[in-house]
Amino acid sequence: MAQSAASSRLLVTGIGELVTNDPQPGREGGALGIVRDAALLAEDGVITWIGPSAEAPHIEAPGGGAHPHRIEALDARGRAVIPGFVDSHTHLVFGGDRAEEFAARMAGRAYEAGGIRSTVAATRAASDDELRARLAGFVAELHRQGTTTFEVKSGYGLSVRDEERLVRLAREVTDEVTFLGAHVVPFEFREPDGPGADAYVDLVVGEMLEACRRHARWVDAFCERGAFSAEQSRRVLEAGAAAGLGVRVHGNQLGEGDGVRLAVELDAASVDHCTYLTDADVAALAGSRTVATLLPGVEFSTRQPYPDARRLIDAGATVALASDCNPGSSFTSSMPFCIAVAVRDMGMTPAEAVWASTAGGAAALRRTDVGALRPGSRADLVLLDAPSHVHLAYRPGVPLIAETWKDGARVA
Repeated sequence: MAQSAASSRLLVTGIGELVTNDPQPGREGGALGIVRDAALLAEDGVITWIGPSAEAPHIEAPGGGAHPHRIEALDARGRAVIPGFVDSHTHLVFGGDRAEEFAARMAGRAYEAGGIRSTVAATRAASDDELRARLAGFVAELHRQGTTTFEVKSGYGLSVRDEERLVRLAREVTDEVTFLGAHVVPFEFREPDGPGADAYVDLVVGEMLEACRRHARWVDAFCERGAFSAEQSRRVLEAGAAAGLGVRVHGNQLGEGDGVRLAVELDAASVDHCTYLTDADVAALAGSRTVATLLPGVEFSTRQPYPDARRLIDAGATVALASDCNPGSSFTSSMPFCIAVAVRDMGMTPAEAVWASTAGGAAALRRTDVGALRPGSRADLVLLDAPSHVHLAYRPGVPLIAETWKDGARVA
Protein backbone atom coordinates (compact mmCIF):
# COMPACT_ATOMS: atom_id res chain seq x y z
CA MET A 1 0.00 0.00 0.00
CA ALA A 2 1.38 3.41 -0.92
CA GLN A 3 2.23 5.75 1.88
CA SER A 4 -0.01 8.79 2.27
CA ALA A 5 0.65 12.17 3.80
CA ALA A 6 -1.33 11.21 6.89
CA SER A 7 0.01 12.68 10.11
CA SER A 8 -1.08 9.69 12.21
CA ARG A 9 -1.44 5.99 11.54
CA LEU A 10 -2.76 3.12 13.60
CA LEU A 11 -2.18 -0.48 12.52
CA VAL A 12 -3.77 -3.28 14.54
CA THR A 13 -2.77 -6.83 13.61
CA GLY A 14 -3.37 -10.26 15.09
CA ILE A 15 -7.08 -9.66 15.69
CA GLY A 16 -8.65 -13.04 16.40
CA GLU A 17 -12.19 -11.77 15.76
CA LEU A 18 -12.90 -8.39 14.17
CA VAL A 19 -16.53 -7.27 14.43
CA THR A 20 -17.05 -4.79 11.60
CA ASN A 21 -20.87 -4.45 11.46
CA ASP A 22 -20.21 -4.41 7.70
CA PRO A 23 -21.48 -7.69 6.21
CA GLN A 24 -19.59 -8.74 3.10
CA PRO A 25 -19.43 -11.98 1.10
CA GLY A 26 -17.29 -14.47 2.95
CA ARG A 27 -17.63 -12.80 6.33
CA GLU A 28 -19.20 -14.55 9.29
CA GLY A 29 -21.71 -13.48 11.90
CA GLY A 30 -24.47 -12.05 9.74
CA ALA A 31 -24.92 -8.37 10.54
CA LEU A 32 -21.70 -8.36 12.59
CA GLY A 33 -19.57 -8.96 9.46
CA ILE A 34 -16.87 -10.83 11.38
CA VAL A 35 -13.36 -11.13 9.95
CA ARG A 36 -11.06 -13.77 11.46
CA ASP A 37 -7.29 -13.36 11.94
CA ALA A 38 -7.72 -9.76 10.85
CA ALA A 39 -5.92 -6.44 10.73
CA LEU A 40 -7.00 -2.86 10.24
CA LEU A 41 -5.28 0.37 9.30
CA ALA A 42 -6.44 3.85 10.26
CA GLU A 43 -4.97 7.10 8.99
CA ASP A 44 -5.76 10.46 10.54
CA GLY A 45 -8.48 8.85 12.63
CA VAL A 46 -10.30 7.17 9.74
CA ILE A 47 -10.32 3.47 8.81
CA THR A 48 -8.59 3.05 5.44
CA TRP A 49 -8.08 -0.72 5.18
CA ILE A 50 -9.39 -3.97 6.68
CA GLY A 51 -8.27 -7.43 5.73
CA PRO A 52 -6.42 -10.60 6.72
CA SER A 53 -3.59 -10.03 9.18
CA ALA A 54 -1.17 -11.77 6.80
CA GLU A 55 -1.86 -9.05 4.21
CA ALA A 56 -1.50 -6.11 6.57
CA PRO A 57 0.37 -3.17 5.03
CA HIS A 58 3.71 -2.15 6.40
CA ILE A 59 3.81 1.31 7.88
CA GLU A 60 6.79 3.39 8.85
CA ALA A 61 7.35 7.02 9.67
CA PRO A 62 8.18 9.09 6.56
CA GLY A 63 11.60 10.70 6.75
CA GLY A 64 12.75 14.23 6.18
CA GLY A 65 9.48 16.02 6.95
CA ALA A 66 9.13 19.01 9.21
CA HIS A 67 5.85 17.78 10.72
CA PRO A 68 5.71 15.07 13.37
CA HIS A 69 3.97 11.81 12.52
CA ARG A 70 2.38 9.52 15.08
CA ILE A 71 2.74 5.82 14.29
CA GLU A 72 1.00 3.22 16.44
CA ALA A 73 1.29 -0.53 15.86
CA LEU A 74 -0.66 -2.90 18.07
CA ASP A 75 -0.65 -6.69 18.11
CA ALA A 76 -4.03 -7.87 19.42
CA ARG A 77 -2.57 -11.32 20.14
CA GLY A 78 -5.72 -13.14 19.08
CA ARG A 79 -8.12 -11.00 21.05
CA ALA A 80 -11.35 -9.53 19.66
CA VAL A 81 -11.85 -5.99 18.36
CA ILE A 82 -15.30 -4.40 18.10
CA PRO A 83 -16.55 -0.93 17.14
CA GLY A 84 -16.65 1.56 20.00
CA PHE A 85 -19.98 1.55 21.77
CA VAL A 86 -22.46 4.26 20.76
CA ASP A 87 -24.48 5.26 23.82
CA SER A 88 -27.39 7.20 22.36
CA HIS A 89 -29.16 8.10 25.63
CA THR A 90 -27.48 9.62 28.70
CA HIS A 91 -28.13 12.37 31.23
CA LEU A 92 -24.59 13.17 32.38
CA VAL A 93 -24.84 16.81 33.49
CA PHE A 94 -26.33 16.97 36.96
CA GLY A 95 -25.63 17.70 40.62
CA GLY A 96 -26.04 15.44 43.62
CA ASP A 97 -27.22 11.86 43.54
CA ARG A 98 -30.26 9.84 44.57
CA ALA A 99 -28.70 6.95 46.45
CA GLU A 100 -31.27 7.21 49.24
CA GLU A 101 -34.08 7.03 46.70
CA PHE A 102 -32.50 3.92 45.18
CA ALA A 103 -32.22 2.28 48.59
CA ALA A 104 -35.85 3.07 49.32
CA ARG A 105 -36.89 1.64 45.97
CA MET A 106 -34.99 -1.56 46.67
CA ALA A 107 -36.93 -1.71 49.94
CA GLY A 108 -40.22 -1.60 48.03
CA ARG A 109 -41.10 1.97 47.06
CA ALA A 110 -42.27 2.32 43.46
CA TYR A 111 -40.35 4.42 40.94
CA GLU A 112 -42.01 7.71 39.97
CA ALA A 113 -40.88 10.20 37.33
CA GLY A 114 -41.30 13.03 39.82
CA GLY A 115 -38.09 12.08 41.62
CA ILE A 116 -36.31 14.01 38.89
CA ARG A 117 -37.15 17.22 40.75
CA SER A 118 -34.68 16.45 43.54
CA THR A 119 -31.89 16.31 40.97
CA VAL A 120 -33.11 19.60 39.51
CA ALA A 121 -32.63 21.31 42.86
CA ALA A 122 -29.09 19.91 43.25
CA THR A 123 -28.17 20.82 39.69
CA ARG A 124 -29.38 24.38 39.98
CA ALA A 125 -27.26 24.76 43.12
CA ALA A 126 -24.07 23.45 41.44
CA SER A 127 -21.60 25.78 39.74
CA ASP A 128 -20.52 25.41 36.12
CA ASP A 129 -17.09 24.27 37.26
CA GLU A 130 -18.58 21.62 39.54
CA LEU A 131 -20.79 20.30 36.76
CA ARG A 132 -17.94 20.44 34.25
CA ALA A 133 -15.59 18.48 36.52
CA ARG A 134 -18.18 15.81 37.15
CA LEU A 135 -18.96 15.57 33.44
CA ALA A 136 -15.26 15.05 32.68
CA GLY A 137 -15.22 12.19 35.16
CA PHE A 138 -18.17 10.55 33.43
CA VAL A 139 -16.52 10.90 30.02
CA ALA A 140 -13.41 9.16 31.32
CA GLU A 141 -15.63 6.46 32.80
CA LEU A 142 -17.36 5.96 29.45
CA HIS A 143 -14.04 5.62 27.64
CA ARG A 144 -12.78 3.04 30.13
CA GLN A 145 -15.86 0.96 29.36
CA GLY A 146 -15.51 1.16 25.60
CA THR A 147 -17.94 3.96 24.74
CA THR A 148 -16.59 6.30 22.08
CA THR A 149 -19.73 8.17 20.95
CA PHE A 150 -22.37 9.35 23.39
CA GLU A 151 -25.40 11.60 23.52
CA VAL A 152 -26.02 13.90 26.50
CA LYS A 153 -29.40 15.38 27.41
CA SER A 154 -30.23 18.42 29.48
CA GLY A 155 -33.37 18.26 31.60
CA TYR A 156 -32.10 18.85 35.13
CA GLY A 157 -32.19 22.63 34.92
CA LEU A 158 -35.78 23.35 33.85
CA SER A 159 -35.23 27.09 33.75
CA VAL A 160 -33.95 29.15 30.85
CA ARG A 161 -30.66 29.88 32.57
CA ASP A 162 -30.01 26.35 33.78
CA GLU A 163 -31.09 24.50 30.66
CA GLU A 164 -28.85 26.78 28.59
CA ARG A 165 -25.83 26.06 30.74
CA LEU A 166 -26.47 22.30 30.70
CA VAL A 167 -26.56 22.07 26.91
CA ARG A 168 -23.58 24.42 26.72
CA LEU A 169 -21.54 22.26 29.07
CA ALA A 170 -22.62 19.08 27.28
CA ARG A 171 -21.50 20.56 23.97
CA GLU A 172 -17.97 20.82 25.38
CA VAL A 173 -17.70 17.01 25.38
CA THR A 174 -19.99 15.79 22.56
CA ASP A 175 -21.71 16.95 19.39
CA GLU A 176 -24.72 14.80 20.28
CA VAL A 177 -26.51 17.19 22.64
CA THR A 178 -30.23 16.96 23.30
CA PHE A 179 -32.39 19.78 24.66
CA LEU A 180 -34.77 18.12 27.13
CA GLY A 181 -36.48 21.08 28.72
CA ALA A 182 -39.65 18.95 28.64
CA HIS A 183 -38.35 16.43 31.18
CA VAL A 184 -40.84 17.12 33.98
CA VAL A 185 -42.76 20.19 35.10
CA PRO A 186 -40.55 22.04 37.63
CA PHE A 187 -41.86 22.56 41.13
CA GLU A 188 -42.40 26.31 40.69
CA PHE A 189 -44.89 25.61 37.88
CA ARG A 190 -46.73 22.79 39.63
CA GLU A 191 -50.40 23.31 40.39
CA PRO A 192 -52.22 24.32 42.52
CA ASP A 193 -49.86 27.16 43.42
CA GLY A 194 -47.93 27.43 40.15
CA PRO A 195 -49.20 28.40 36.69
CA GLY A 196 -49.32 24.78 35.47
CA ALA A 197 -47.83 22.48 32.86
CA ASP A 198 -49.16 24.34 29.81
CA ALA A 199 -47.53 27.55 31.00
CA TYR A 200 -44.25 25.69 31.43
CA VAL A 201 -44.54 24.31 27.89
CA ASP A 202 -44.99 27.90 26.70
CA LEU A 203 -41.64 28.71 28.28
CA VAL A 204 -39.97 25.59 26.78
CA VAL A 205 -41.07 26.30 23.21
CA GLY A 206 -40.29 30.00 23.51
CA GLU A 207 -37.46 31.57 25.47
CA MET A 208 -35.89 28.29 26.62
CA LEU A 209 -35.68 26.77 23.14
CA GLU A 210 -34.26 30.00 21.77
CA ALA A 211 -31.53 29.99 24.42
CA CYS A 212 -30.63 26.31 23.96
CA ARG A 213 -30.97 25.62 20.25
CA ARG A 214 -27.49 26.82 19.24
CA HIS A 215 -25.86 24.27 21.57
CA ALA A 216 -28.07 21.30 20.69
CA ARG A 217 -28.56 18.89 17.81
CA TRP A 218 -31.75 17.28 19.15
CA VAL A 219 -34.99 18.06 21.00
CA ASP A 220 -36.68 15.52 23.27
CA ALA A 221 -39.82 15.28 25.41
CA PHE A 222 -40.87 12.88 28.16
CA CYS A 223 -44.28 11.80 26.87
CA GLU A 224 -45.47 9.90 29.93
CA ARG A 225 -47.89 10.07 32.81
CA GLY A 226 -46.40 12.27 35.50
CA ALA A 227 -44.51 14.23 32.84
CA PHE A 228 -46.10 15.59 29.61
CA SER A 229 -49.19 14.68 27.62
CA ALA A 230 -49.08 13.80 23.93
CA GLU A 231 -50.38 17.27 23.04
CA GLN A 232 -47.80 19.03 25.19
CA SER A 233 -45.01 16.80 23.88
CA ARG A 234 -46.06 17.47 20.29
CA ARG A 235 -45.82 21.22 20.87
CA VAL A 236 -42.26 20.86 22.16
CA LEU A 237 -41.09 18.47 19.46
CA GLU A 238 -42.62 20.41 16.59
CA ALA A 239 -41.15 23.67 17.90
CA GLY A 240 -37.73 22.04 18.16
CA ALA A 241 -38.01 20.64 14.65
CA ALA A 242 -39.00 24.07 13.33
CA ALA A 243 -35.86 25.44 15.01
CA GLY A 244 -33.72 22.93 13.08
CA LEU A 245 -33.31 20.24 15.74
CA GLY A 246 -33.75 16.52 15.20
CA VAL A 247 -36.49 14.78 17.18
CA ARG A 248 -36.13 12.19 19.96
CA VAL A 249 -38.83 10.96 22.35
CA HIS A 250 -38.98 9.41 25.83
CA GLY A 251 -41.99 7.12 25.62
CA ASN A 252 -43.84 4.07 26.90
CA GLN A 253 -41.69 3.67 30.02
CA LEU A 254 -44.30 3.50 32.75
CA GLY A 255 -47.21 2.14 30.74
CA GLU A 256 -48.79 2.04 27.30
CA GLY A 257 -49.17 5.53 25.89
CA ASP A 258 -48.80 7.87 22.96
CA GLY A 259 -45.00 8.17 22.85
CA VAL A 260 -44.30 5.62 20.13
CA ARG A 261 -47.14 6.83 17.93
CA LEU A 262 -46.00 10.43 18.26
CA ALA A 263 -42.36 9.53 17.57
CA VAL A 264 -43.18 7.61 14.40
CA GLU A 265 -45.55 10.31 13.18
CA LEU A 266 -42.84 12.96 13.59
CA ASP A 267 -40.12 10.72 12.07
CA ALA A 268 -38.15 10.86 15.30
CA ALA A 269 -34.69 9.32 15.13
CA SER A 270 -35.46 7.29 18.24
CA VAL A 271 -38.11 6.57 20.83
CA ASP A 272 -36.50 5.50 24.07
CA HIS A 273 -37.65 3.09 26.80
CA CYS A 274 -40.37 1.16 24.87
CA THR A 275 -41.09 -0.96 27.92
CA TYR A 276 -44.84 -1.19 27.35
CA LEU A 277 -45.84 -1.60 23.70
CA THR A 278 -49.09 -2.53 21.96
CA ASP A 279 -49.09 -4.58 18.77
CA ALA A 280 -49.84 -1.35 16.92
CA ASP A 281 -46.76 0.28 18.47
CA VAL A 282 -44.54 -2.60 17.36
CA ALA A 283 -45.96 -2.53 13.85
CA ALA A 284 -45.49 1.23 13.63
CA LEU A 285 -41.85 0.98 14.66
CA ALA A 286 -41.22 -1.86 12.22
CA GLY A 287 -42.62 0.21 9.38
CA SER A 288 -40.66 3.37 10.18
CA ARG A 289 -37.13 4.80 10.42
CA THR A 290 -37.58 5.40 14.13
CA VAL A 291 -35.25 3.28 16.26
CA ALA A 292 -36.57 1.58 19.40
CA THR A 293 -33.89 2.35 21.99
CA LEU A 294 -34.06 0.03 24.97
CA LEU A 295 -32.55 0.96 28.33
CA PRO A 296 -32.07 -2.19 30.43
CA GLY A 297 -30.31 -0.33 33.23
CA VAL A 298 -33.63 1.35 34.01
CA GLU A 299 -35.53 -1.88 34.51
CA PHE A 300 -32.64 -3.29 36.53
CA SER A 301 -32.71 -0.27 38.83
CA THR A 302 -36.49 0.22 39.05
CA ARG A 303 -37.59 -3.43 39.04
CA GLN A 304 -40.00 -2.81 36.20
CA PRO A 305 -40.56 -5.53 33.59
CA TYR A 306 -37.85 -5.57 30.93
CA PRO A 307 -38.82 -4.55 27.39
CA ASP A 308 -39.29 -7.42 24.94
CA ALA A 309 -36.47 -6.93 22.45
CA ARG A 310 -37.23 -10.25 20.76
CA ARG A 311 -40.72 -9.07 19.84
CA LEU A 312 -39.34 -5.90 18.23
CA ILE A 313 -36.52 -7.62 16.37
CA ASP A 314 -38.75 -10.38 15.02
CA ALA A 315 -41.19 -7.73 13.77
CA GLY A 316 -38.40 -6.00 11.85
CA ALA A 317 -37.90 -2.93 14.03
CA THR A 318 -34.42 -1.47 14.47
CA VAL A 319 -33.30 -1.81 18.10
CA ALA A 320 -30.58 0.08 19.95
CA LEU A 321 -29.29 -0.37 23.48
CA ALA A 322 -28.23 2.59 25.62
CA SER A 323 -27.32 3.17 29.25
CA ASP A 324 -29.69 6.03 30.18
CA CYS A 325 -26.99 6.95 32.70
CA ASN A 326 -28.73 9.22 35.20
CA PRO A 327 -28.82 9.54 39.00
CA GLY A 328 -32.40 8.38 39.46
CA SER A 329 -33.41 5.38 37.39
CA SER A 330 -30.18 4.00 35.87
CA PHE A 331 -26.92 5.15 37.40
CA THR A 332 -24.69 3.02 35.18
CA SER A 333 -22.55 4.08 32.25
CA SER A 334 -21.56 0.52 31.35
CA MET A 335 -22.62 -0.68 27.92
CA PRO A 336 -21.15 -4.15 28.62
CA PHE A 337 -23.52 -4.37 31.58
CA CYS A 338 -26.44 -3.38 29.36
CA ILE A 339 -25.44 -6.04 26.83
CA ALA A 340 -25.35 -8.73 29.50
CA VAL A 341 -28.77 -7.76 30.87
CA ALA A 342 -30.29 -7.56 27.38
CA VAL A 343 -29.08 -11.07 26.60
CA ARG A 344 -30.14 -12.49 29.95
CA ASP A 345 -33.54 -10.81 30.32
CA MET A 346 -34.70 -9.26 27.04
CA GLY A 347 -34.47 -12.11 24.55
CA MET A 348 -31.48 -10.84 22.58
CA THR A 349 -28.62 -12.97 21.32
CA PRO A 350 -25.08 -11.78 22.11
CA ALA A 351 -24.63 -10.77 18.47
CA GLU A 352 -27.88 -8.76 18.45
CA ALA A 353 -26.97 -7.00 21.69
CA VAL A 354 -23.48 -6.04 20.48
CA TRP A 355 -24.93 -4.77 17.18
CA ALA A 356 -27.62 -2.79 19.05
CA SER A 357 -24.92 -1.20 21.25
CA THR A 358 -22.81 -0.10 18.29
CA ALA A 359 -24.56 0.09 14.91
CA GLY A 360 -27.97 0.36 16.55
CA GLY A 361 -26.84 3.33 18.64
CA ALA A 362 -25.43 4.95 15.52
CA ALA A 363 -28.79 4.49 13.78
CA ALA A 364 -30.53 6.09 16.77
CA LEU A 365 -28.29 9.14 16.22
CA ARG A 366 -28.63 8.92 12.43
CA ARG A 367 -24.87 8.56 12.12
CA THR A 368 -23.07 6.51 9.45
CA ASP A 369 -19.50 7.34 10.46
CA VAL A 370 -19.56 5.48 13.81
CA GLY A 371 -20.85 2.14 15.04
CA ALA A 372 -19.01 0.14 12.37
CA LEU A 373 -15.45 -0.55 11.28
CA ARG A 374 -15.11 -0.16 7.52
CA PRO A 375 -13.08 2.06 5.21
CA GLY A 376 -14.30 5.62 5.67
CA SER A 377 -15.65 5.17 9.20
CA ARG A 378 -14.08 6.75 12.24
CA ALA A 379 -11.35 4.70 13.87
CA ASP A 380 -13.38 4.21 17.07
CA LEU A 381 -12.60 0.72 18.28
CA VAL A 382 -12.36 -1.41 21.39
CA LEU A 383 -9.87 -4.18 22.09
CA LEU A 384 -11.46 -6.82 24.29
CA ASP A 385 -9.50 -8.88 26.75
CA ALA A 386 -11.37 -11.85 25.30
CA PRO A 387 -11.36 -13.89 22.08
CA SER A 388 -14.96 -13.10 21.09
CA HIS A 389 -17.73 -10.53 21.42
CA VAL A 390 -19.81 -13.25 23.09
CA HIS A 391 -17.75 -12.83 26.25
CA LEU A 392 -19.40 -9.44 26.88
CA ALA A 393 -22.55 -11.35 27.87
CA TYR A 394 -20.85 -14.61 28.83
CA ARG A 395 -18.68 -12.96 31.52
CA PRO A 396 -20.95 -10.32 33.09
CA GLY A 397 -19.31 -7.89 35.45
CA VAL A 398 -15.77 -8.74 34.34
CA PRO A 399 -13.76 -5.75 33.02
CA LEU A 400 -13.09 -6.97 29.49
CA ILE A 401 -12.28 -3.60 27.88
CA ALA A 402 -8.52 -3.73 27.38
CA GLU A 403 -8.10 -0.55 25.29
CA THR A 404 -10.40 2.05 23.76
CA TRP A 405 -9.44 4.09 20.70
CA LYS A 406 -11.33 7.15 19.44
CA ASP A 407 -10.48 8.74 16.10
CA GLY A 408 -7.39 6.56 15.99
CA ALA A 409 -6.06 7.72 19.36
CA ARG A 410 -6.01 5.69 22.58
CA VAL A 411 -8.34 7.22 25.18
CA ALA A 412 -8.37 4.42 27.75
